[in-house]
Amino acid sequence: MRTRTLLGSILASIGVLVVGWQAGTTVLGTTTVATPSSSTGGATTGGSTTGGSTTSGGSSTSSPAATPTSAASQTATYTGTEVNTRFGSVQVQVTVTDGTISDVTALKLTDHDGKSVQISNRAAPVLREEVLAAQSASVSNVSGATYTTQAYLTSVQSALDQAGL
Repeated sequence: MRTRTLLGSILASIGVLVVGWQAGTTVLGTTTVATPSSSTGGATTGGSTTGGSTTSGGSSTSSPAATPTSAASQTATYTGTEVNTRFGSVQVQVTVTDGTISDVTALKLTDHDGKSVQISNRAAPVLREEVLAAQSASVSNVSGATYTTQAYLTSVQSALDQAGL
């Protein structure tokens, strides 16, 4: 049983890393590398962004990052605040395209123990879909994942506040 829990935790961590990698953000241990934009108000409306800020040691500074996709649509990515819970910290990144939430990516999820990882990995996709459907952080709690849900939605709201939504 202990081996299954350990393997489940490892696979869950790999899944979080893959999702972060696909979103263009690298999450390795407690180091988060984000690509901030050089503009006012936390969003970039054109051009490309390079550079970044690195944080480590368990603390983080979130920089809004923007990644435009084309001249016709305006896309910006905002990193929410890191919210600490008794089971670990949670941080999300919200992508806004033309004023609507187009994606939500979990950068950090609770990882205090194997059960926390399992709960987070079950709750995160549900929360992502709910936020996308509601286009806000006003969604219901995921049953059995109250701490993760509250931290996730707090981080989402922080990103939405940066976006002005």
